[in-house]
Order: sequence, then C-alpha cells, then structure tokens
Amino acid sequence: MAADQLSLSLLGSPAARVEETPLAFPPRLPLRTPPGWLAGGRPPATAEHRARLAREEAQRTDDHRVRVQTPPGWSVSLLGRPLTVLGRLRRYGNGSDGKGKMERSFALKSGAVRRMDVPAGNRRGLSDYYPHLMPSVGFGKSSSRVYRCRSETKRYITSPRVAETLVRILRGKRKSCQLFLECNPGPGILTRALLESGAKVIALESDKTFIPQLKSLGKKVNGRLEVVYCDFFKLDPRSRGILTPPIMTSDMLFQYLGIEAQPWSKGAPLKAIGILPPKNERNALWKLLHDLYSCTSVYKYGRVELNLFITEKECRKIMANPQNPGLYQALSVLCQIACGIKLLHTESCLSFGTYTANGQLAKQKHRESLEQNLCFIQLTPHKDLFTGTLTPFNYDVFFHMLRQCFMKRGAKLIDHLHSLSPIDAMHILKQIKKNKDVKVIDMYPEDFQHLFETIECYKDDNYKWLYDDFMEDVII
Repeated sequence: MAADQLSLSLLGSPAARVEETPLAFPPRLPLRTPPGWLAGGRPPATAEHRARLAREEAQRTDDHRVRVQTPPGWSVSLLGRPLTVLGRLRRYGNGSDGKGKMERSFALKSGAVRRMDVPAGNRRGLSDYYPHLMPSVGFGKSSSRVYRCRSETKRYITSPRVAETLVRILRGKRKSCQLFLECNPGPGILTRALLESGAKVIALESDKTFIPQLKSLGKKVNGRLEVVYCDFFKLDPRSRGILTPPIMTSDMLFQYLGIEAQPWSKGAPLKAIGILPPKNERNALWKLLHDLYSCTSVYKYGRVELNLFITEKECRKIMANPQNPGLYQALSVLCQIACGIKLLHTESCLSFGTYTANGQLAKQKHRESLEQNLCFIQLTPHKDLFTGTLTPFNYDVFFHMLRQCFMKRGAKLIDHLHSLSPIDAMHILKQIKKNKDVKVIDMYPEDFQHLFETIECYKDDNYKWLYDDFMEDVII
C-alpha cells in the first residue's frame, strides 16, 4: 500500500505491475517500472528523452558554469544550450582619465538572468564567428569549392557627367594626390574621372570581367591605380570557413596595399566610394555599423570616410528623427550617433546600369527602379564617438537596447525599461529628464545615448542590464 502511494506521488499515475527483471548477479530483485518503460528501469528512447539526457550530460560536463545571483522577482533560466548574456562592463583603476583594466561579466553556458515572463530563444553573438584565412592563396586565384561567385546584381555608373559631378564634389579645388578606395568600379568611368583629377585610386573589383580593362587603364597612369580582386562589402565575413578572393579580411587587404593603421583621433586615412548592393542594402548598412562601433574591419585602420550611393528610401530612414515617426528606427539612431551624415548629391537611376556576364550593358527591367533616385551620402565617423561611456567593448548592449525599444516604437519608454534593466524605471527617467509618458518615437538619438550612459554608469545596483533573446543576428 505504501509502495502504491509512493509510485502515485512520484509518477503521477497508479503503480504499474511488478516485473521480475533478471540482473547480472543474484539475487533476483523485483523492479517496479512505470507504464511504457522497458524492463530494467530504462525509459523509452524517445526524441524528448534523448534531448533531456543530452542536456543533463552537458550540465555535468560543463566546467565553466558560474553562479548567477538574481535580483528579487527574477528567475534563472537553465537552458541546455550555449547562451551569450549581455554583460556589464566593469572598469578597475582609479585614474582620472578613466583608464583601467576592462572586464566583461558573462554567464556562460546555461545560466542567464532574465525576466520570468520573457520566453527564451536562440541567438548567436557576433563574436562566435571567426573567419579563417587560406595562406597559400594569392589575390589572383580563387577556389570554386570555397566561394562561388553568384550572379548578384550590382549598379555601376554609366554616365561620364555623373562621374565628373562626383569628382567635383569629392575633390573640390584640391590638387594634391588624395587616396580613394573605389568599391566595384565596374567599367571604370568614375575611376578615369578620379585619375584625371590627379587622385590615386585603389579599385576593389569583385567581378573578374572588368579586371583586365581596369589593369590596362592602370598602366597608363604611372602607378596611381591599384586593382585588387576583392569585394569591399564582404570584407571580414562573420561566417566560418576558408576565405579566398574576392572575399578576404581587411588585414589581408591592407597589408597587401601597405596601409598602416592610424589613431582614431586623427583624420580619415582614406575615402571609400561605392554603391550599396541593391538587394542587400540594409544588411550591408548593419554590417558597416557593427564594424564601426566595434572598431573592426576597415575601422581598425582609422575613421574611414564612406561616400556611398544609397536608395532614397534608405537615405530618408537613416536621416530620420522623431519629426519623421514613420521612418524613424534603430538604424537611424545608430547612424546619427556614430557618423556625421551629409547628403552630397541625388541622381536618377537612369544614370546607372547593370552589366551581364559578358561585360555588356543590360537593360533595366523594372519601371519602378527607373523612377527611383539614388542619394550620394557621406558618412564620417565622429572623432569623439568613444570618448564617453560607449566603447567598442559594450556597443552590443547599446545595439540591444535600441532594437528592443524600437520593436514597439509607439509604446512608452517606461514599459521598455522594465525589460531592459532592473534599475527603477522612474529613477532612470528622472536622470534623463523625461516624464513617464514619453514614447520611444519621441526620443532623439542623443536622448538614447544619454539613456544608455545613465544605465551603464549607475553605481547603486549590481545589475544594470537584463538578458533576453530579442537581439537580431547580422551574419553576412
């Protein structure tokens, strides 16, 4: 009778029939097995059971688990998979200049502090991806096994008038030999105009069709044109694998070109000119922002100035503010905090064209694309971007904060603060001098920066940021 009650309390069902199971050694003992289980006490080999055993095994073998002290009202999520927790940047040192030892606090593996009402999901941090170089591959070789050049649509300048206009905007009255990094020059119409103005050009071309034509042009300008088989917008990919041109790392490219890194406080080491890929325009912008805020890729070498053609729609988005609530988004805040943005020129899509695999100019197929305009904008990284609380070590937290806020742009900021930080929301609003009814779309970019600095510099609480799974992945 006692055994029946014990089985009912543990298994939630009436006691099963007693089976005598033969063991390796006598005496033979009767084992009580739940319904559906195999003799000997082994559970059925279901997918759910195997997953549970794998999670238990991972917990037993994990040597890197840390204790996570949770605030009152919070729970510890034990998930049987690797997690990246938004950590807190702690600085050790007593110098007045703020210098000291940096340390990030992370909860490894399956321990993560999060709200009890926030569901868990999958996310991967950008630091999980490390590209591997193939040291024996030169700039003129490629491997179809590693990288297959897909027929991606690219725009090229086909009007000499537009090329002359751009040179006049970029060069002005300067006659000195400036260095320009031209991304996907294609037929080289802009390249010729830059060379005629006395500039030095590094042409990064990802289509082999145009390389012989560009190299023949370089022979006529006394070494002022360097042609490299490379795709600027795919530098330093975050996906694993062996890299061969046109995909490569910025270190490999800049070492080949002999360009050395410059301090962030100095001016731009070079100017990059290009047209964002039409189909991956938004992803390319996000990748450039991640590289800028983390001081990686081309931004390891200084405050590289970007001069890009972008669709008018995306241009309006990155320059939007609360006065344009329909266009205002996290991308707008990140671009305006990081860079000075100038609209230099607007041009019709009729001045651009695409080329076929044979190097012939293709006809425009879509009427809508012909009616659109492309905006030529200048993105110059701010010299004082990292002089405050925001650093390349905690930029990911800033990204996370903005993305979560703009998931519900029309909501009140105080509602988002409850899921962003355990710090009292009313106290945060008081520090940034905002009322409790302020909405996300009412916050200007500098207001979001002030909000981040207020939470990051808070000293009266051990926990500043909370983990959840709303951060998107940008993997190019």
